[in-house]
Amino acid sequence: MRRALGRGLAVTMGAGLLVAVAGQPASAAEIPAGARSLLSVNVAGQYVRHSDYLGGLAAVTSGSSAQAKADATFTVTPGLAGGAGCVSFQAANGMWLRHRDYRIRLETNAGTATFLADATFCVRDGSAAGSVRLESLNYPGRFIRHRDYALWLDASTTNPATFVADSSFQVTAPWVAGRRSPVIKGLYADPNIAYLNGRYYLYPTTDGYNGWSGTRFKAFSSTDLTTWTDHGTILDVGPSVSWASSRAWAPTIAAKNGRYYFYFCADTNIGVATATSPAGPFTDALGRPLVAAGFRSGQMIDPHVFTDDSGQSYLYWGNGYAYAVPLNADMTSFDAAQVRQFSLPNFREGLFMIKRNGVYYLSYSVDDTGSENYHVEYATGTSPLGPWTHRGTILSKNLSLGIKGPGHHSIVQAPGADTWHIAYHRFAVPAGNGTNREVTIDPLRFNADGTIQPVTPTL
Repeated sequence: MRRALGRGLAVTMGAGLLVAVAGQPASAAEIPAGARSLLSVNVAGQYVRHSDYLGGLAAVTSGSSAQAKADATFTVTPGLAGGAGCVSFQAANGMWLRHRDYRIRLETNAGTATFLADATFCVRDGSAAGSVRLESLNYPGRFIRHRDYALWLDASTTNPATFVADSSFQVTAPWVAGRRSPVIKGLYADPNIAYLNGRYYLYPTTDGYNGWSGTRFKAFSSTDLTTWTDHGTILDVGPSVSWASSRAWAPTIAAKNGRYYFYFCADTNIGVATATSPAGPFTDALGRPLVAAGFRSGQMIDPHVFTDDSGQSYLYWGNGYAYAVPLNADMTSFDAAQVRQFSLPNFREGLFMIKRNGVYYLSYSVDDTGSENYHVEYATGTSPLGPWTHRGTILSKNLSLGIKGPGHHSIVQAPGADTWHIAYHRFAVPAGNGTNREVTIDPLRFNADGTIQPVTPTL
């Protein structure tokens, strides 16, 4: 038997409808990503809202409590289980709408295939102009529908006279404004940010899986670090990499020789794939790992590539032990005799290098990614390979804002300016953990003496 769903939803939507196209094929309906509310088509003033972890309909007005408004607001993300035109709904407490025993409820993302499918709904045209219906991804023909003000996943043959209207909702502006972050909606971690071809690109780990067992890498791009375009899956380890099938983590990007080089972890090896566009798709370049598991002590994960002013590129990696090596001109090989191991205080993983005013800054993550104390420290040197002077912490938790475990970062410079930003992940706010993380971006600033100011993490 299928398990029962989490707490119910009850929502009442405000003014400002986000109109979907009506009168088109079912696949034409859509819900824009971001904070949204859902208003019943045939029960006036009643919104989808969660209450005691169960989904239902409830009246929400401008005079409702802040809690009621928040409970009637959801962040719409691409479907956790994929699928064209499919979406998922995350509540302000970090939990997700999913069906269990045909009841709609809120639950924490377990990362299982069942959960991801149960929390994914495909958008269809509703009964009224601009309205939508939400069909289960894994139970085709069943739709989210209100029944006695509770939300169920019912078959379309149920009460056919009223079913279509009972399962139709207007997508409205949210009762509560969405947070500035996460900058890409949904669960992602280990973001690598780069400025390429006139746009900022983000390459994260796809998060939310038990054991960090995801397989897909995606790319996102922006011109302003605020509005991001989802370019979809650029590499899927399962079908596209012969030497690994899972644990797709912590990618990084480099541009050289008129091509783009995508370095990634898979099953605790480091691979490299290439493409002619920073948005991919990428193809495994070697048919084997570039850095194989067991090559040195520690885990062979978390690659980063830095290219110096001379044009020489360096590969950095490691967990527990920190390594670097000059890459050959082909960007897909190196001389193993040239591998350098660094001694860095408190180092765990996630090396990242930048250069500013002739100074090399090597930053890295400390503690375990599952700990709220995960944070970023840095050292400076006079060459890409050190020696290094430890400088201290630049990013750490802020429990007053519910920010835990900020780390596994990357840094980007705005073109033509001494303006820098740091992208990093944290536990999803407020109910995330080490496998339910989200990506955000904050300014990175320098003191007059060249040291880095502590980053102020923001929501």
